[in-house]
Amino acid sequence: MSSTFNSHHLEPFKVHILGCGSALPTLRHNASSQVVEVRGKMFMLDCAEGTQMQLRRSKIRFTKLSHVFISHLHGDHCFGLIGMVSTFGLVGRTAPLHVYGPKELGPILDSQIAFFTHDLGFEVKFYPVDPTQHTVVYHDHSVEVLSIPLQHRVPCCGYLIREKATQPHIRPDMMKFYEIPVSQRNNIKKGADWVTSEGETIPNERLVTPADPVRSYAYCSDTRYIDDLWQLLQGVDTLYHESTYGDDHLKQADKYCHSTARQAAIVARQAGVGKLLLGHFSSRYENEEVLLNEAKEEFENCYLTNEMDVFDI
Repeated sequence: MSSTFNSHHLEPFKVHILGCGSALPTLRHNASSQVVEVRGKMFMLDCAEGTQMQLRRSKIRFTKLSHVFISHLHGDHCFGLIGMVSTFGLVGRTAPLHVYGPKELGPILDSQIAFFTHDLGFEVKFYPVDPTQHTVVYHDHSVEVLSIPLQHRVPCCGYLIREKATQPHIRPDMMKFYEIPVSQRNNIKKGADWVTSEGETIPNERLVTPADPVRSYAYCSDTRYIDDLWQLLQGVDTLYHESTYGDDHLKQADKYCHSTARQAAIVARQAGVGKLLLGHFSSRYENEEVLLNEAKEEFENCYLTNEMDVFDI
């Protein structure tokens, strides 16, 4: 897990769970959706039926949501998208909404928008994602999002959200003590030493504190157990991995291309992640503690997800 060093500098990096059930809707769980808050941005991962209601419950402002990443075209991961887009129109959104997902989603979304909305008032920009590739699908100056190829009954990928590395922090006390001009700050951030007027060299590590650790979150939505998946997830701080079934339904997991909680935990252990979040629970489990207990036999630091939970990365 990332160290807490310099934590006073760290911006929030959180996951808001909006839904963590599987395909059959129940009164206990909504289907898959979550919002990742990172570097002042809100990224949605999957958008099942009812997601906009969960967004309201979570108190996340509609206007803050800028990017939606869809893992695959099963209804329990995307039926909520057109409803949310339509509502954004009703509340007067003007900022574009950026939607990423399998290429087949593009024309479906276009036809739904044309049929169900009138004068939407904002642009929905669609970006096709190739679910077979591990590649950067979005980046800006502080964050990047990569696709994670998964194995499901239809083309499917997860997403890895990672901060970009930042520079070390200047120590104001040392700048003052050695009377270093402001114009030298960038050079020192890039690793330069300082030579005083007397010719004494002050080493760079005395002038700065280390850069913030780069934090990362991986979302593996629907997938069978993949024995080399860990290679793409090495060292992520927090991993969400579907855990639809327990050991008692290993055959179903295999048949429907899902994972057991134990398999999710094996991936987490192999990848050396900081913590594991379990989700996408089958409606057959009245009590998911059994899934948690099986997972903990393989990887201790794991948690069940629940609607309205917020996890720090």
